[in-house]
Amino acid sequence: MIDLHSHSIFSDGSLTPEELVDQACAAGLTAVALTDHDTTSGLPRFLKAAGGRPLRAIPGVEISADFSPGAMHMLGYFIRPDDAALEERLVWIREGRDKRNAEILEKLNALGFGIAWNEVAKHAGADVVGRPHFAQVLLERGIVKTKDEAFDLYLGKGKQAYAERRRFSTEDSIALIRAAGGVAVLAHPFTLGLDNGKLRELVQRLAGQGLGGLEVYYSEHSANLQQAYMKLAQDFGLVATGGSDFHGALAPDIRLGSGFGGLRVPDEVVDKLEARRDYK
Repeated sequence: MIDLHSHSIFSDGSLTPEELVDQACAAGLTAVALTDHDTTSGLPRFLKAAGGRPLRAIPGVEISADFSPGAMHMLGYFIRPDDAALEERLVWIREGRDKRNAEILEKLNALGFGIAWNEVAKHAGADVVGRPHFAQVLLERGIVKTKDEAFDLYLGKGKQAYAERRRFSTEDSIALIRAAGGVAVLAHPFTLGLDNGKLRELVQRLAGQGLGGLEVYYSEHSANLQQAYMKLAQDFGLVATGGSDFHGALAPDIRLGSGFGGLRVPDEVVDKLEARRDYK
C-alpha cells in the first residue's frame, strides 16, 4: 500500500517529516510522497528520516496553478529537492502568499473579528501560512462551527475575506516540475469545477504540454469519479496515481494510506511514475 499525497508542518500538515515517516511505517506503507504546498523545505528531513527504513520516500511538491472556474493543483514527483530554479520560483509563489495572507487578515478584521497574526501563525508549524490556518482560528473563536463553514462564509473564492495570490500558468507548472527532473500529475480533478467534456479537453491539452499523470485514487473520489478518471488517464496515456491528501490533525478523518478507510493505491504506480522521469 502506498500514499502519494501528504503534507507536513512545512505547509498545512500537523506532522513533522520525521513523524510522517514514522506513521507511514506504522501503517505498513511501502512508499509515501511528501507533497507540501509550494515548498520543498521539508524534503531533506523527510528523505533522511526514511533512510534505512522499509519505506520508499518520494520527493514531491504541490503547486497551485492559475485556473478558473475551480482550483487546479499540480503535483510533482521525483523532483530534485535542491533544484535551484525550482526553489527560486517557489520563493516567488511564497512571497505572494505572504501578501495574500496580510490581505485576508485585513478583510477578516474589517468584519470585526479582531484576529492577531500570531493566532494564525501558531497553527502553521514551520513554514507556509494558508487559508486552513485562518479557518482554524475562526473555528477556535466560535465564529464558525466547522472549517467547511469558514470557507463557505469567509475564505472560499469570492467570499468576504478571500484574496487572490500568485500562481503559475498550467503550462509553466508542468514545465517547472519537469525541469526539476520530476513528473507532473494533475491533482483531484473534481476541484476544477468542469463538466466531463471540458475536463476531457483540458486533460488532452495538458497531456500535450507534458503532463505525466492524473490523480485517479483520492480520498474524496467516489467510485464513479474514479472510474471516469481512470478512463481519462488511459485515453491520454497518463499514469493513474493516487493519495489520501493527508494533513494529520488538520483533517483527522483522513488516514495516511487509506483516506477515509477505503483508499487503495496500487504499489506499481510508483514504478510507472519513475519511468516517466525526465532525469534519471
